[in-house]
Amino acid sequence: MRYDEFLARVRELGEYKSSQEAERITTSVLEVLASRITPDESEDLAAQLPGPLGDFLLESRPERPETYGMEEFLRRVADRTGARPRTAEWDASAVLATLAGSVSGGELNQVLSQLPSGYAVLFGKPELSG
Repeated sequence: MRYDEFLARVRELGEYKSSQEAERITTSVLEVLASRITPDESEDLAAQLPGPLGDFLLESRPERPETYGMEEFLRRVADRTGARPRTAEWDASAVLATLAGSVSGGELNQVLSQLPSGYAVLFGKPELSG
């Protein structure tokens, strides 16, 4: 998937008014995701993301991943986007479902293996939630 296709899909799923808004939401969600997965996994995921998204993910990753649940994940997304928690869930789902459709199944499984099962819903994979 090309960068413009990725943003168009996020824009469509999130019902955003512009590509710029979709890009802002995408980078916010990826920044939070990077803090939650290992640096090695960030590298693997970045290699499959289009355009500057991979570079952004690599720049956002900490030395060590943090461990927190989905509620904290959404709070952090909300902080970065200026949204309410329910809107942050919508935003995260638009980005992560697009991500799930743009990377290999193996890579998606690797990312999901580092997150509690509740996160699978945000990736559009409710059947993987425990």
